Amino acid sequence: MNWFKNGSWKTTSAGLLTILGGLTRIAFDIKAGNITEEAVMTTLTAIVGGIGLVFARDNDKTSEQVLSTPPAPPTKPPTP
Repeated sequence: MNWFKNGSWKTTSAGLLTILGGLTRIAFDIKAGNITEEAVMTTLTAIVGGIGLVFARDNDKTSEQVLSTPPAPPTKPPTP
């Protein structure tokens, strides 16, 4: 979950909610016995769009900020 901690929480949250919405829709259609091509395509579109949002970065973050790791602590020079 390093990608979630590095600051892209807004797009990740939107992606997860989009996926959840798609799965909820297909679940209600299954429960009602009304599986149509439209329901399946809408669900797949929501899931694929949600996955894209999960892996996207927020607009206010640079690629370096998202992919960077914390700097290593300075090394102590050897004592003679």
